[in-house]
Amino acid sequence: MGDALEEPWWEAGACSSPDPSDDEAIEKPSDKAAIHQDPDSKPAVKKKRKQPTECFLSQPEEKQESAVKAKKRKKKKISDVLEKSSPKPGVPEDLQNLLSQHFGAKRSVIEIEELKLSDSCFLPANDLTHSFSSYLKEICPKWAKLRKNHKEKKSVVMLVICSSALRSLELIKSMTAFKGDCRVLKLFAKHIKIKEQINMLEKGVFHIGVGTPGRIKALVEQDGLCLNSTKYMILDWNWRDQKLRRMMDIPEIKKETIDLLEMSIIKLCREGSVKLGLF
Repeated sequence: MGDALEEPWWEAGACSSPDPSDDEAIEKPSDKAAIHQDPDSKPAVKKKRKQPTECFLSQPEEKQESAVKAKKRKKKKISDVLEKSSPKPGVPEDLQNLLSQHFGAKRSVIEIEELKLSDSCFLPANDLTHSFSSYLKEICPKWAKLRKNHKEKKSVVMLVICSSALRSLELIKSMTAFKGDCRVLKLFAKHIKIKEQINMLEKGVFHIGVGTPGRIKALVEQDGLCLNSTKYMILDWNWRDQKLRRMMDIPEIKKETIDLLEMSIIKLCREGSVKLGLF
């Protein structure tokens, strides 16, 4: 009976000592994995080396796209278009078309008709042969008499509108041969407060006002400048700045000028008290 309970030696040995073949079986997968990893690792290094070449090739394409965009933007500049075009003197029809285009989508046909001006509302336009003084002498031959009779404060006989303060100063200097001993008031915002201009208009008599549409509009709105005594309004229509833009090519100046015209000038022109000139 005692012999029957003993385990056979081969069963006991199987549990106590592992078969060397098992170790080999365990090691073989790791060896195979190592073998499989070696060939795979080499292409991975090659892929990393290809990445810089792909990035390097994409850089010139981006430069080409940016160059194309830059060319497209240049074509849209006003200065590029005007540089190739020959200067043409402004005519009353240009102002009429400008008003129609500006109000075309916002106003009814009847309202647009009310903004139209007859040819009798306009002075002779500059044909690009005049200096400012010679142009003013042509359109206003009785200036000496007008300036002597003008004695009202808060008003001017002639109003000159241009695109900037620097251009205003240029026009004031260039009208020396025309203005005589009349008083000229600067009507722009640069270095001059609007309160100072209102005080000057209230205390003194001025014959000519030269300035920008934004400041002139503000003075009219604040009752600092009255246009009832104004006989001539001159738009510095043909002059171009360093970027070859005329005053109506500058969006802000264009809008302020049209607002000023609509606010009071067009009505006064239709009534016959104001004449418009395009210099």
